Amino acid sequence: MSLYPEENRFEREEALRLYTVGSSWFSTEDGKKGGIAPGQLADLAVLSADYFSIPEEEIKQLESVLTIVGGKVVCATAEFSKLAPPELPVSPDWSPVKEYGGYTNATEPSLRHATACQATSPHSCKPAGAGAEHRWILGDMGLWSLGCDCFAF
Repeated sequence: MSLYPEENRFEREEALRLYTVGSSWFSTEDGKKGGIAPGQLADLAVLSADYFSIPEEEIKQLESVLTIVGGKVVCATAEFSKLAPPELPVSPDWSPVKEYGGYTNATEPSLRHATACQATSPHSCKPAGAGAEHRWILGDMGLWSLGCDCFAF
């Protein structure tokens, strides 16, 4: 479903200009950023495809494969992955993200959590009640359990 009729939409060049130079004006930083020019900040993003040549519907799928802020690489994937900065440490240390990888790996079921917390766990949780079993729930992302006092899931 289209949000705006064709006649009310900007051409790609104008949309990009407003997003870059226009947003620098809006933040009262015009002349400091928003364009590729001497003396301006050199923050930039390399996109996964050519913004000007891909079909309009595919613009929504564009992602940055290289992002540079203040002259430093802050994100790098695909062919630029060798330039990626080291990952930040997980905090707090007991966070399930450290073991299971967070939302990007959400298809991996959390079945290992029951085994981990009934034996030895990095966050020392115990099932609710003495000798209690985990209660399993089938959700959109697979099985998960209730009954763990650590509130990690």
